[in-house]
Amino acid sequence: MRARLALLESVERYTESAEILRLALLHSVAELGGLGGAVHLRGSPSTLRLAATAGLSPADVRAWERLGEEDEQAPAQAVRLGRRTWHPHHRFGHATGTAGGEGPPGAGLAVVPVLNGDRPVGALTVVTTARPSPEHWDFLCAVSAWVQERIRAAPWADGLRDGRSGSASRDVPDAGARTEGRASGTTDLSAALAGAYSCQDVVDALAHNVLPSVAGSSLFLLVNVVEDGRVHALGSRGVPGDVLHQVDGRPLLERDPVREAVVSGEPVFVRSMREYRTRYPELVHFAEATGAHAVVHLPLTATGHTFGVCVLGYERWDAALTQEETSLLTAVSALVAQALERARLYEAESTRSRALQRSLLPQSLPRLRECTLAARCLPAGRGAAVGGDWYDVIPLSAGRVAFVVGDVMGHGLSEAATMGRLRTAIRTLADLELPPDEIMSHLNGTMDDLGQEAYATCLYALYDSTDGRCSIVSAGHPPPAVVRPDGSVHFVGLDVDPPLCAADPPFRTTEVTVPAESLLVFYTDGLVRSSERPVDQGMSELTDLLRGAGRTDLDELGAHLVEGLLPPGGSRADDSVVLLARVHALAADRVASWPLPEDPQAAGQARGLVRRQLEAWQLEELTTTTELLVSELVGNVVRYATGPVRLRLLRGEELICEVSDSSLTMPRIRHAAETDEGGRGLQLVSALARSWGTRYTETGKSIWTAQPLPRPVAATGSAAGVGGNPRSG
Repeated sequence: MRARLALLESVERYTESAEILRLALLHSVAELGGLGGAVHLRGSPSTLRLAATAGLSPADVRAWERLGEEDEQAPAQAVRLGRRTWHPHHRFGHATGTAGGEGPPGAGLAVVPVLNGDRPVGALTVVTTARPSPEHWDFLCAVSAWVQERIRAAPWADGLRDGRSGSASRDVPDAGARTEGRASGTTDLSAALAGAYSCQDVVDALAHNVLPSVAGSSLFLLVNVVEDGRVHALGSRGVPGDVLHQVDGRPLLERDPVREAVVSGEPVFVRSMREYRTRYPELVHFAEATGAHAVVHLPLTATGHTFGVCVLGYERWDAALTQEETSLLTAVSALVAQALERARLYEAESTRSRALQRSLLPQSLPRLRECTLAARCLPAGRGAAVGGDWYDVIPLSAGRVAFVVGDVMGHGLSEAATMGRLRTAIRTLADLELPPDEIMSHLNGTMDDLGQEAYATCLYALYDSTDGRCSIVSAGHPPPAVVRPDGSVHFVGLDVDPPLCAADPPFRTTEVTVPAESLLVFYTDGLVRSSERPVDQGMSELTDLLRGAGRTDLDELGAHLVEGLLPPGGSRADDSVVLLARVHALAADRVASWPLPEDPQAAGQARGLVRRQLEAWQLEELTTTTELLVSELVGNVVRYATGPVRLRLLRGEELICEVSDSSLTMPRIRHAAETDEGGRGLQLVSALARSWGTRYTETGKSIWTAQPLPRPVAATGSAAGVGGNPRSG
């Protein structure tokens, strides 16, 4: 009993009066173990009208629809006397004035008056199976008091809103107040529809702002659209899930109320299930499954054509719609139709935009020995166009990997397309293995060449797993966070240049050493900045969330960061990207490096060094090929280059051979004529190696080749940590 009263007290204030009466009646019937019940309210100085029912037959409902205060029925006596009453009976129908069936021995009607101050203005009746106990009477009186207190604040709360006695007109819904309430509901609906971005938003706006004032006894609301000869549900309220699943996508029939409403452009009224069965026999099972006994179909017309139908279901027709309400709903349906047209266009455009945005981002993250990866990209909330946030991970030669994150300022398809162009450009530049500052300079020129008045921030970080160095260039982008193995968190102190299109190259490079197993966290400003939170505060909150990340699963950590930093409910104003990379070092015993002399004997020395190292690594199968490759690379360096020469072997996912010198001259592969004495060395290198390339270094250049490891060695030597897939929120 106390639990039920506590549950009623938890009901939100300003709940609609119809809902207040329904809850009071249902809890009263349940607490007394009753068979059913009703709530009457005074409708005129001498009449009580039925306001809510539970468990009553249609005949009893009709008999109790209106009662005179001088009648002998139990509700009228309770109101007339102003106190609780008990009416025992054996035939429930006889007690209520109908020819109903037998009731159990001891059954009766327990009635308490509903008061307005000290004046009875209604009655709460429960059909019981036994005489109520004192505790039951106390419960009913407490519920009656709860109704009086709550209904004062309820919308359109009849006479119970006013605490004064005297005028009987205060006990009935004031027609002017109802009209004003409906006008207010329509105004609120217009405001709600202006902010509706989906079809369900439109349905919710209609349900919240109009139905309580014009169709409070409705059971369900369903909005359908007709396309390609089928009926599709755009949104619903109160429709059982299994029924909605069956009607969504059903074919449009010849005898179909939806067809009639769409073709005629006029409302279609079905006042009973008997009428429904006669007019639409093939669809009656859907209507019956909703529990409705009367259905109204309102056509939805916009831009000169009727494209759908708004369906309202009612418990009974005599409590459905008045002519005034029908006219109002017909007018409202035009507003709803226009809003639905906008919502459908927005949803279609948003779907295409999101698909474009997703197609321009990485479909999956690479699986690399150098790092373990995870990423999350969350688009802005509803009402915001797609943005230009992006990220990328680019594997490079010699155990290096590039991390990229950027943000094209603004929202729209143009910004998303610019993002795709920049991502393509930066991958192309990275494959040329240019230094990070040169890559950013070329990217800045690409933005200028696009001819758009757009700015973009970008951060390019190049990590080398052989020595832990990370070279970072930032064009107006926030710095990455580094979580060290001991759990400490700090942001890299970058030399930040202006955004692309506003910068004046050259760009500045920041060099940092990152301990193995550290976590690098790259992000866009949408993750840490909002209208309510400055970027400094957001970065501070990010630091708090990253403390103690340790060996946390990166996918789980990404979800934790998003949940902690982004507001729920889709209210984000900007896209957000977070890229997580736990970096791994290439073990020292997998790297071998030697200086070589600048004379013709260097090639022979290089072959001997390679042979002995491959024997130590148990890679004798690769000895012959590797000796040939090293001979060509060292021979070219000795012949054409200058400065110190160094040979390096890296055993990772592949066997990498590098020969470095101080010359900036890059070798070019060419087709040698039959009479040429040279020009075939790089052709041999290209034929023997899986891949090869060159890159600039701080002191010159490096030429490298990559060979696959023998299968058993590659299988046993694989890294434990591998990258995951990116996730969208």
